[in-house]
Amino acid sequence: APPYASVYFDCDSTLCAIEGVDELLRWAPAGLRAEIRELTEQAMAGTLPLAEVYERRLDKLAPRREQLDEIGALYVANLVPDARDTVAALQFLGKHVGIVSGGLLGPVQHVANALGVTPANVHAVPLRFAADGSYRDFDRSSPLWRNGGKIDVVKALPAGHHPLAFVGDGITDAETRDHVARFVGFG
Repeated sequence: APPYASVYFDCDSTLCAIEGVDELLRWAPAGLRAEIRELTEQAMAGTLPLAEVYERRLDKLAPRREQLDEIGALYVANLVPDARDTVAALQFLGKHVGIVSGGLLGPVQHVANALGVTPANVHAVPLRFAADGSYRDFDRSSPLWRNGGKIDVVKALPAGHHPLAFVGDGITDAETRDHVARFVGFG
């Protein structure tokens, strides 16, 4: 195998043992929880297009800014075993380490900070909030809310980050396999 210049990871169920959207359910009415879980499973399995699921989940959940900080803290509390050591070892070896996630940028930044990942190497979906912290919308210009979006991000990474290994657990992660030097399925 070639020496990789970088290793990029998915966040939910890869660097962290939880799914952020599932954690947002703690603020959802009981009747909505099962519907959101089912949508998430369909997106992960690739039976529904991610863009459709993404928009529907966020419209229904309408997360507040302060909820995202709580999810970020949960992410950090639920890092997978050896995540810190793995990232530190890769950085010690001079590798670029990054995160490419269809998750929400705020919580993913908490993970990046905890692991010492450079902010420029963190790619996730920003949300837009009103002045009072209520949900407005997500950044629809981000490719990460749809299928194929991780391919776009990986292809746009600086030349110095290639050859690249990508580690992830879902269908949108597996989509990168023909665009990276090595894809590692994590589960």
